[in-house]
Amino acid sequence: MVKRKSVPSELKGVLNSKLLEIIPFNIAVIDRDYHIVTANSRFESAFGRWKGKKCYEAYKGRSEPCRTCRALKSFDDGKERIMDEVGLDRVGRRAHYLCHIAPIPRPDGKISHLLGLSHDITDSKDLEREFNIFFERVPCYITIIDRDYKVIKANHLFMETFGNPIGQYCYKIYKRRSTRCPNCPAAKAFTDGMTHSAEQVGITKTGRNANYVVTTSPLSRDEEDIQHVIEISTDITEMKNLEREMLDAERLAAVGQTVAGLAHSIKNILMGLEGGKYIVSVGMKKNDKEMISQGWEMLERNFDKTTSLVKDFLNFAKGQLPEVQMIDPNSLVREIVDLYKGVAAQAGIELRAELRGELKKAPLDPKGIHTCLTNLVSNAIDACQMSDHKDRMVLIKTLEEKGKLIFEVDDNGRGMDCDIKRKIFTTFFTTKGGGGTGLGLLTTRKIVQEHGGMIAVQSRSGKGARFRIELPRKRLMALLDKDKMTVVENKQALEKEIL
Repeated sequence: MVKRKSVPSELKGVLNSKLLEIIPFNIAVIDRDYHIVTANSRFESAFGRWKGKKCYEAYKGRSEPCRTCRALKSFDDGKERIMDEVGLDRVGRRAHYLCHIAPIPRPDGKISHLLGLSHDITDSKDLEREFNIFFERVPCYITIIDRDYKVIKANHLFMETFGNPIGQYCYKIYKRRSTRCPNCPAAKAFTDGMTHSAEQVGITKTGRNANYVVTTSPLSRDEEDIQHVIEISTDITEMKNLEREMLDAERLAAVGQTVAGLAHSIKNILMGLEGGKYIVSVGMKKNDKEMISQGWEMLERNFDKTTSLVKDFLNFAKGQLPEVQMIDPNSLVREIVDLYKGVAAQAGIELRAELRGELKKAPLDPKGIHTCLTNLVSNAIDACQMSDHKDRMVLIKTLEEKGKLIFEVDDNGRGMDCDIKRKIFTTFFTTKGGGGTGLGLLTTRKIVQEHGGMIAVQSRSGKGARFRIELPRKRLMALLDKDKMTVVENKQALEKEIL
């Protein structure tokens, strides 16, 4: 039978009080031989009967002292220690607890006992373990940054993609920048305590461009004391690549859909040239100057049409990306109105603009959109001139609907029937006789598609027409990102050449 250790007289005053029962921790006192000399009821509820046991028996069910016993060090140096330990509870289940040990000195200064306070954190550790599993396995880039924008924690996927960021500035590890990003969503989260999202382009550790959507959120509900922000980023590089491929396919389709029409148009012109040549030949044989003049006129007319067609088609067939820049759509429309207002007035047509106020700037190719609008306005003026209406009018509008930038050109000209509407965007069709090549609207559609948008028409014969260009802002931003990526790629290539 193990003899119970007696409590030294200098400890009895403290240990016999109700203090140990009031303190909300598991409390045990051990001597230098690891014997538990006393413990409170909380300790017994957690680890079972302790009398006659040594600390490693009660805490961990061991038959010998722990290999790295930190309590022994406290006996030697008199320092307090906090330990994160794993043991067994009273029914033998694994328990995680936080233990704080404090030396109890005797009057002569020597330490004969230690006071151990422990608290069960098993549930917290389970939650922490689950969180760490989630943190590491979630298919997103996750970082936690402090108010200096330094990364203090990152998951495995982020490190695998961008490198080890711990202690580095987020903008440096994400984008190889030396200064904070403009319109930083993390900065907004630090400022207002709200969640913010943004599309970004970063650079991986292998130098590859990466598109991602980042969402930032403060790790505190106190807006005045936000010390950390979590950034969760989803890689959308593949989606962006597919989007760019789709835009390229649409641009190529805009050219391909007209190839058959080109052959037909050339055939008609060749027939005109052959007819002119025949009349000239016959006129020369008969020495008929009038017939020669008639044939020569046919040759000149079809030659000019051939030249115009080839030039227009070469311009139409260019497959280059728009050279976008942030511009004010309303300013672009005002330029068109100023350009055509005099021409329209001479024809007795009112040309005016109806612009949406405070319209945000958009990434547009100013030359391309200028070409689209001038084509539409020019056609609208021609349609009005062919109309019998007294109050003839052409109206250009700008709108914003459901994330789309919209241009509309309305006229009250002669309009179009269903057959004409069906042809205008698919063949080299023109209602201007020999005065047009039929490429104006095809070129307009091509430029609109190069911007990731679409063009449609509403019209009835004798009731005018409305052409509507819709440009989704997300697609316009993709073009801007493409330009940025091209700049980055060119810069990287130049740096490699220099090195």
